[in-house]
Amino acid sequence: MKALHFGAGNIGRGFIGKLLADAGLEVTFADVNETVVNALIERKEYPVKIVGEECVVEVVKNVTAVNSATDAVVDCIAESDLITTAVGPTVLKIISKSIAQGIEKRAAAGNTAPMNIIAAENMVRGTSQLKAAVLEHLSDEMQVFTEKNIGFVDSAVDRIVPPAEAGETDPLAVTVETFSEWIVDETQFKGDIPSIPGMECTDNLMAFVERKLFTLNTGHLVTAYLGVLAGLETIKDSIENDEIRAQVTATMEESGAVLIKRYGFDPEAHAAYIQKILGRFANPYLRDEVDRVGRQPIRKLSPQDRLVKPLNGTLEYGLPNENLIKAIAAAFHYKNEDDPQAVELQAMFAEKGFAETLAHYSELNIDSEVVKLAEQAYQALK
Repeated sequence: MKALHFGAGNIGRGFIGKLLADAGLEVTFADVNETVVNALIERKEYPVKIVGEECVVEVVKNVTAVNSATDAVVDCIAESDLITTAVGPTVLKIISKSIAQGIEKRAAAGNTAPMNIIAAENMVRGTSQLKAAVLEHLSDEMQVFTEKNIGFVDSAVDRIVPPAEAGETDPLAVTVETFSEWIVDETQFKGDIPSIPGMECTDNLMAFVERKLFTLNTGHLVTAYLGVLAGLETIKDSIENDEIRAQVTATMEESGAVLIKRYGFDPEAHAAYIQKILGRFANPYLRDEVDRVGRQPIRKLSPQDRLVKPLNGTLEYGLPNENLIKAIAAAFHYKNEDDPQAVELQAMFAEKGFAETLAHYSELNIDSEVVKLAEQAYQALK
């Protein structure tokens, strides 16, 4: 079985690409980074350091690569059984054209074998968004072919993969935590579902998408923003601060109450899941900087993301939300001249003020009580 994975970065190599290769698939990575692509073509393997209570290094074998900016990637798409991505939300649209061309080439060759596409991105229903972008490039006739033969499978992914360690000279070396979770919507596959250990199937994906978004993503970001306020450098340093840990825990309990109400999660099991997440943040082998985790605050303040979506859930069900409001306020204290979204947020904040800026990006009502409380929380955090 042939798999093409877009994105040969740390997440691509350390998480999805590794699972595919470990399952015995022929894996080709597609990327624009020539150093990484050439090294994969030459070596056909790379090391993954897995860190938990102890460190182990596993070698991923029998892989190769192709430059995703060349026509060769279209040939790979046409011949693949499975396509996966770990490229980030903004790059999905860019690769959609190549995927469309690959589908056209597949149809021209009379290849009606099912192919499935899974965007393993840190976003809600990322594959559905990729599908919409791909269909924009296709004729009506090709859209019919695509609907019949190509599965677009939404997924939820969870694994902390930090940037390369300082002093690391091997462009293919990657470090990941022990924990990983890749959950896919079994109702969206075409043909047989591939057997890939570590890929779990469900018919209720949104429950797991929101569990991860409201717990890991919310908690990670709040840990980062509170760490920034406290002058700390890493997620580990931040979560080991008793005051920050207590507030992060309280925030995840508020977002967790929404999940328990919405999906019927067992309260004790979800409390244990929160504790597991907190333990992952404190992993001594993962150096994850608060500046990195806090990036792109505008996206993270949007109505479908990790701060405002759980907040809206508390409003929907009449649940407590004091700590989620504080977390939103803390986002306005995040400043990073190297992050265009942080610069844009601060520029609008300086010109329009807190309430108008928050309402603009979050789509919360500017006159609502929750926006007033968020502004008060911002002033208190100063």
